[in-house]
Amino acid sequence: MARFTFNLPDIGEGIAEAEIVAMHVKPGDTVSEDQQIADMMTDKATVEMESPVSGTVVEVAGEAGDVIAIGSMLVVIETEGEVAGDDAAPNEGAAHAAPAPKSGEVESRIEVETPDPSDVSDAAAAVAEAASPPPPAEAKPTAAPPPAPTPVPAPAPVTKSSVTKVLATPAVRKRAADLAIDLAEVRPGEEGRIRHSDLDAFISYGAKSGHAPAGPTRADETVKVIGLRRRIAENMAAAKRTIPHFTYVEECDVTELERLREQLNTGRGDKPKLTMLPLLITAICKTIPDFPMINARYDDEAGVVTRHGAVHLGMATQTDGGLMVPVIRDAQAKNLWQLATEIRRLAEAARDGSAKSSELSGSTLTVTSLGPLGGVATTPVINRPEVAIIGPNRIVERPMFVPDGAGGERVEKRKLMNVSISCDHRVVDGWDAASFIQAVKKLIETPALLLVN
Repeated sequence: MARFTFNLPDIGEGIAEAEIVAMHVKPGDTVSEDQQIADMMTDKATVEMESPVSGTVVEVAGEAGDVIAIGSMLVVIETEGEVAGDDAAPNEGAAHAAPAPKSGEVESRIEVETPDPSDVSDAAAAVAEAASPPPPAEAKPTAAPPPAPTPVPAPAPVTKSSVTKVLATPAVRKRAADLAIDLAEVRPGEEGRIRHSDLDAFISYGAKSGHAPAGPTRADETVKVIGLRRRIAENMAAAKRTIPHFTYVEECDVTELERLREQLNTGRGDKPKLTMLPLLITAICKTIPDFPMINARYDDEAGVVTRHGAVHLGMATQTDGGLMVPVIRDAQAKNLWQLATEIRRLAEAARDGSAKSSELSGSTLTVTSLGPLGGVATTPVINRPEVAIIGPNRIVERPMFVPDGAGGERVEKRKLMNVSISCDHRVVDGWDAASFIQAVKKLIETPALLLVN
């Protein structure tokens, strides 16, 4: 028998530690070679660890949420034969076993923990003496006793039959408990049994009188912050702690842009369906060359701002585990259909966990969109070390004054969308952010310019 120590390998360039997202084995489990034993997260990418040997797990590094250093022990596996390599170690089970206690120590423990027989008999005698009635007192001549006071009748004891019993089916009782309703307060039907209709009447009366409960009561829940949620928390806290944010919001008329999008989708053939996002990204990429301070990263430790020529656009994507930011490489070099294809591919990879580490890092500017839930305006948090993040909001229809072609104006229903931008005020001035969004707005409201090289 031998013990094989599997150390956490280097799973990314420049990575010093990784977090255990899931540990699939525990001490005592039997594993086979190439069996998945743990999921490790680093740089928002999850890597599956597989066992290099077969055997029995005798030790694991920790549980979900624990962070371990690269090169440190992940699991120790006991194998049938000798294992070649530096990680192999002789079976040290005997060395780790606790020494057997001496006979004198065992007897000493027994004497302490086992009650003395005499103590038991004395205790039994004391209990018997307390339980037996006291002996009658010695009779002595006394004077005539005083007249007994008039007895006061004691209150009748509460018996089970004197308490009103609530009659209801288990389903009615469960519904009442979910609604935090005391069945004793509900008036039963003719048979004395509370039915669902009686609950409905009670709820209706409570709603009219303002005494209805706001909703069911849920039990408290404790959720451990691990994995992607921990990374999000750390990154957002660092961004808000170190970056002086400011947000600028502008309203854009996207009526013509939406009309162009519908026309392009009508004859798209086998191309992916266009959403608003590829059109907005195109407008951003066409505007960036005149505003290089927007497409930049700030190394605050070195005091250096790098203004990037290529637009590696981060795309905030909601997944079951939390927010991830896959990156569209060289977005400025792609057309509308290529952008739509890449957006769909990266979003699917982020949601199913197949996105590579290289696809989740290196962005120079981020766009975050909540789609139909976008709200009137947003104040997005910058994806550090970037210096800006852009957030399109929900499209709404409102009446607007538009030129009537004869020098006057008319009221017309238009589609409007607010565009927000949050910037790092250490790098981007308010005038720069406003000018950038105004330039983007011009392209959005004149969509023909988006198709001109």
